Amino acid sequence: MTTQTLKPTLGTIHLWAIAVGLVISGEYFGWSYGWGVAGTLGFLVSAVVVAIMYTCFIFSFTELTTAIPHAGGPFAYSRRAFGEKGGLVAGLATLIEFVFAPPAIALAIGAYLNVQFPELDPKTAAVGAYIIFMGLNILGVKIAATFELIVTVLAVIELLVFMGVVAPGFSFSNFVINGWSGSNTFSLGSMSGIFAAIPFAIWFFLAIEGAAMAAEEAKDPKRTIPKAYVSGILTLVFLAMGVMIMAGGAGDWKTLSGINDPLPQAMKMVVGEHSGWLHMLVWVGLFGLVASFHGIILGYSRQGFALARAGYLPAGLAKLSRFQTPHRATIAGGIIGIAAIYSDGIINLQGMSLTAAMITMAVFGAIVMYIISMLSLFKLRKTEPNLERTFSAPGYPIVPAIALTLAVVCLIAMVWFNLVIALIFLGFMVIGFIYFSLTKHQRDNAQGDVMLSGSNSI
Repeated sequence: MTTQTLKPTLGTIHLWAIAVGLVISGEYFGWSYGWGVAGTLGFLVSAVVVAIMYTCFIFSFTELTTAIPHAGGPFAYSRRAFGEKGGLVAGLATLIEFVFAPPAIALAIGAYLNVQFPELDPKTAAVGAYIIFMGLNILGVKIAATFELIVTVLAVIELLVFMGVVAPGFSFSNFVINGWSGSNTFSLGSMSGIFAAIPFAIWFFLAIEGAAMAAEEAKDPKRTIPKAYVSGILTLVFLAMGVMIMAGGAGDWKTLSGINDPLPQAMKMVVGEHSGWLHMLVWVGLFGLVASFHGIILGYSRQGFALARAGYLPAGLAKLSRFQTPHRATIAGGIIGIAAIYSDGIINLQGMSLTAAMITMAVFGAIVMYIISMLSLFKLRKTEPNLERTFSAPGYPIVPAIALTLAVVCLIAMVWFNLVIALIFLGFMVIGFIYFSLTKHQRDNAQGDVMLSGSNSI
């Protein structure tokens, strides 16, 4: 085994935990910002459309993940389909997604802790979370994945408990009142709100594709990954819809639309401020945030590692620790995330909170990656018909075409409603292309990778 090879140690249950854990913080916070622009009913429409997109995407994406089980995930598929520049687009977009999502989650961790400890600065707590979970990731993927499994199971149980506790106080009239962008009737403004809310609907499912970046560390990935992905997306669709609807019917949903801890506040409406259920939700709710935060750190470190190993980023980021983990890539992403946390209040993007801005930036990366991944699927079906596909996209070509079409619609809507952040995202991509054009020697000297060259060997 070379110093740049990851060790396969993960089974189906670990991969399910990574897939769900990467995302599950999206059920705890972030999505309620969508209520502020679309209302509950408008956002429900956004969420259903996005759920359809993700379900079609994951069933299609799994074909790529099992055929090319590579730590680079989308980077590897796009490079194999479209060459170096295709790989660059997918790799940069994925890296932006996975580097900018953690600061938003870290701030939510700080907000949840602040509920229990009002004297604790949320930013300090956020930085502390970075230090702790970067360290855990560096200690080894089996340790990290086992921890991810435990906190993910606890987070799923907690969301089920939330729905059960809130259910007696649920009122359908609370959910629907002023549900169309602050109005009781659907209008042209309601349609505008539905499109504007897309980033926050995507936040419900963002990063599930990150489990692909653990593919090199999976045992028998052609068998375990499909089971993990299919069960994972079904788990998340159920939880997302359940949490959103139950929270919206708990009381005045408008009070939940611009905060980082909507679930404790929704529960407070039903059980009161001093209920033991509320304190339990705050503490156990942290597991959901921690699961995603920890899992996305694993994701960005593997993406950075894969890009560096292939010569797209400085070679030093491909170095592995004595625990066979990409410690330098882990730390580099953490530095960027901590800098983003302390930019809160200094940088103002379209009047958004930092959390909303980070979510939107991460979603831009995700949507671009989804588009090029689906294009890669179609391209590889034509150019490599004999590629071993132990899992084939069901309903091909209709299902991946639905995912591709909805992703393009989402991207257009996001650019329309978030032009400043779109331009910043484009700026990051341009910087990446400039670096790429100046560093051909790095790719010439990079470690060979048969999985990127067109061979189907593992």
